[in-house]
Amino acid sequence: MKIGLIGYPLSGKTTVFNTLTGLHARVDSFISSGKEANVGLIKVPDKRLDALSEIYQPKKITHTEISFVDHAGITATAGGGFDANTLALMRQVDAFTYVVRDFANEAVNHPLGRIDPAGDINGLETEMELADLIVIEKRQSRLEKEGKKASPEYALLARCREALESGTPLREISLSPDELKAFSGFGFLSLKPRLILLNTGEDNMAGDPSVAKRFDNMIAFCASMEQQVTELEPAEQGEFLEALGIEEPAREKFIHAAYSLLELISFFTVVSNELRAWTIKRGTEAVHAAGKIHSDMERGFIRAEVVNFEDFIKEPSMARMKELGKLRLEGKNYIVQDGDIINFRFNV
Repeated sequence: MKIGLIGYPLSGKTTVFNTLTGLHARVDSFISSGKEANVGLIKVPDKRLDALSEIYQPKKITHTEISFVDHAGITATAGGGFDANTLALMRQVDAFTYVVRDFANEAVNHPLGRIDPAGDINGLETEMELADLIVIEKRQSRLEKEGKKASPEYALLARCREALESGTPLREISLSPDELKAFSGFGFLSLKPRLILLNTGEDNMAGDPSVAKRFDNMIAFCASMEQQVTELEPAEQGEFLEALGIEEPAREKFIHAAYSLLELISFFTVVSNELRAWTIKRGTEAVHAAGKIHSDMERGFIRAEVVNFEDFIKEPSMARMKELGKLRLEGKNYIVQDGDIINFRFNV
């Protein structure tokens, strides 16, 4: 999973990136070097994986991973937009996080001269829609030249263009699976899922409550404070967070929000002394979950031997799970559940 961080300059975007990844990218790197993006990778923490590790004692443990791309900020003038290189990188991510400034700092002024989280969110959304509108207009022009104005593709593009011109992002219009597939090569920005991250000040770490009422899929934390926490010794982090009244560290809060936004779940496998977590979309059938591991498993799928983590952890023995009827044999169409421990049987 690849998540792009976007926002206006001086929104604290790179501080957020450092907080989430544990890296130390320079916060002025885009300004001073013309850099296109910072990239970082994290392993997704999962207490269930830790518990299974204690039981199985595997030689190798493989976590799922999230890649973060800290893109250069939007041009620091209203309607300035993204440059061509940034746009190309943005089209490659799975989802966006809008990093929105909700803190005052007289030494570091907002490039538009105001602190207005809602205005920044709307501004970023507008830039996404404009970028998509340009792509649609170019494609329609080409279809017109080819005499394909009556084609289903042209009609679909026209419907999307109408939505964008009215200020509606593509993620908010009804598109069938086939229509989404037809759009897969365009990399439309406003079609991608979006999480809002309100970057707050130390004096109000919950952020502006009026913004939460206006926008969905939003979390808030003070990136500068949270980055300081990540630099403490692990034993000290919990005490520091408790003293600040922070129930969940920024990274964990972000991961939970991202998984919820993208409707992701995890299942586990233990094969050849490797314990591994896999991430799939909620509602995925067993045969396609097998394909996540290897195409041969999907092609030659026979059955899935399944036990859920919550059952297994009470009596951690597959033999005991079988005795209790908790180890189930499931077919291709079984909908994998969060926390399933699965052994796929296949033949090719």
